Amino acid sequence: MGRFEGAQKVGIRDKDTRELLAVYPYKIEGTDDEIEANVRNWYYKQSCIAEEFLRKSYVDELTEHELKSHKDDDTKKVY
Repeated sequence: MGRFEGAQKVGIRDKDTRELLAVYPYKIEGTDDEIEANVRNWYYKQSCIAEEFLRKSYVDELTEHELKSHKDDDTKKVY
């Protein structure tokens, strides 16, 4: 069973604070490694500073609360 199996949404999360930095706006499919690579590549393309954030972040499933508070049109928000 994969880490992201059954996940509705995933995003980029800060390693230290566990703060959600961005929500991946596309359907997640593939192996855990493929999903992680796709999310990181997408995030990298969002901004020139994204590379710095990626060094101290990880791909993670959204919590129930985060799922409820994020709408699809908010997924393009990148900090």
